[in-house]
Amino acid sequence: MNTNDNSLLINAYSAEAFRKGAPEIIELINNELECLQAEDNFKTVERRPPEEQLSFWSEEFQSKSPCSLKDLSEKIMERSIHFHSKGYMGHQVAVTLPVTALTSALIGYMNNCTTVYELGMTGNAMEKVVISHLAEKYGYDKRATGFITSGGSMGNLTALVTACTSSGIQEKDYPKLAVMVSEEAHYSVERAAKIMGIQSDCIIKVPTGKDFAIRTDLMEQFYHQAVSEGKIVFCVVGCACTTSVGAHDNLDALADFAEKHHIWFHVDGAHGGAAIFSEKYKYLLKGIERSDSLIVDFHKMMTTPPLSTAVIYNAGNRKINEFSPKAAYLWQDQLSEEWWNSAKHTLECTKPLTVIHTYAIMRLYGDEIYRQNVDTLYDLGKEFAGMIKEQNDMELTLDPSSNIVCFRFKPDTGNINEVNKAIADELLQDGAFYTVSTTIRGNFYLRITLMNPLTGTEELTKLLSKIREIAKKIKSEK
Repeated sequence: MNTNDNSLLINAYSAEAFRKGAPEIIELINNELECLQAEDNFKTVERRPPEEQLSFWSEEFQSKSPCSLKDLSEKIMERSIHFHSKGYMGHQVAVTLPVTALTSALIGYMNNCTTVYELGMTGNAMEKVVISHLAEKYGYDKRATGFITSGGSMGNLTALVTACTSSGIQEKDYPKLAVMVSEEAHYSVERAAKIMGIQSDCIIKVPTGKDFAIRTDLMEQFYHQAVSEGKIVFCVVGCACTTSVGAHDNLDALADFAEKHHIWFHVDGAHGGAAIFSEKYKYLLKGIERSDSLIVDFHKMMTTPPLSTAVIYNAGNRKINEFSPKAAYLWQDQLSEEWWNSAKHTLECTKPLTVIHTYAIMRLYGDEIYRQNVDTLYDLGKEFAGMIKEQNDMELTLDPSSNIVCFRFKPDTGNINEVNKAIADELLQDGAFYTVSTTIRGNFYLRITLMNPLTGTEELTKLLSKIREIAKKIKSEK
């Protein structure tokens, strides 16, 4: 072998090779879109056991047969879940706008990052523009700041770190730090607190009511109990909305509590924060303008690929330099704000320009596309809940306020939890629909999140029919 031969490398970088392969991938995506949007197509996932997938890809990896990008892409798509299917009703993952396939290509090719200004001149500026626009939508002060992080978990962690460093608490008192949060809050809040070194008994989980929202009438009781134990509550977190059932905390009441006790108020709006674009549903976020910080995921209700999350700080209480990085090889001024050097303010250094997705969507379609997406999907959630109420053999957990709906089948015989577990398993094996499940206060429920705006009444009706068909089969097998 000639070790001086670099022809393979040169060809891999060639414009001609790219020109040949790119149209084939675009055509592949386009063909799947057409197929999944066809009325007679109803396959969302072809579930294969983990070991079978591993075996297939191990053999494929070791194969000596010629391989083209088109061939490989076809295999990948054939053996993966199809988010753009009208039967996708599973987790809170965006059904991406097709244009983001193109912006993804741009992001991948450019490979800019927002670490320092020169590496991401456009990206850092775009982040500033998008954050300012969102801050205005949320009613934040004009001096609001923020940036994009890789996901809601990273966003919540960053916000909690900021809450801590902005509180004026001395490092010697860090072992006493405590945070208050709904018992229904996303696990990332608890995880962030533990990463920060906050002890488990200092993560104060306040009970929720029948509506699954935090019981604000218990806040004072839990706060004073914590103080009497020597804990320093530095932050309260509100949910907009919870991942489990889509419940919205009373943000106004939490803001009152935070202001009274001079503690940081953060809102986890990863999923429901997009409701700010809807005149019909933004009432769910009443009080968010009084928070000190918030997050919203672009890769949930704002139709982009993961991971891309806005962290926004209201003007007033934030002190900069959350992480106080000292890196003279990146910047000489270690202490100033410098929004154009975003690595100063996040845990991430080489962060990709995911903001291009959101900036492009806003520029091409405006806020109206978000309004239509939220209204369509939230309306669909209410419609499905209405359909459930009309069924004698179905029941809701609660009336949904978003596109998250939890419900279950009511069998005339047998254990209701076990029957619904069996239904959930069969739905997954069948593959026409992709739904998930959850346990709520000790009971098992089917759970759907309506993320595809092309899903309609017909698909929801077919889902209920499929559930009954499976229930009948389960009963006959006993």
